[in-house]
Amino acid sequence: MNNFKIIDEYGCDFDYNYLNKIIDYALKMENVENSVFSIVFIDDKFMHELNMKYRGIDRTTDVLSFAFEDNNNICYNIRQLGEIFVSIPKMKEQAKEYGHSEKRELAFLVVHGLLHLLGYDHTLGEKEEKEMFTKQELVLDEFEETKRS
Repeated sequence: MNNFKIIDEYGCDFDYNYLNKIIDYALKMENVENSVFSIVFIDDKFMHELNMKYRGIDRTTDVLSFAFEDNNNICYNIRQLGEIFVSIPKMKEQAKEYGHSEKRELAFLVVHGLLHLLGYDHTLGEKEEKEMFTKQELVLDEFEETKRS
């Protein structure tokens, strides 16, 4: 059984419970069982600090993933995947910019972060980017709240 926790440090004024079924679907699609991870909603200031401290990039970003696993040799019954940080202000800004709902954008960022925790990395090249983004779309297209308009 997978166990994840959403920690709202931002103080969201919207319902994000729909993410539970999307995350469950993504984990099932990836054949992940017995995992533990957290998703933390934060503001741009904290995201900027994280981005600077851990990536040396002096600006905010939309999502950061910190994977606890660094190889494929899993020797425990429970996989501790890591943490996903999502900037809620950046999510809202991007939803407007891309012309889709905040629900879709938030789900996209969470699934994107989760795939990073599972070892996917779109920065390695076109093949890896296509694979990761295809998986994201497969997940999001399964749910009415997050389908493209």
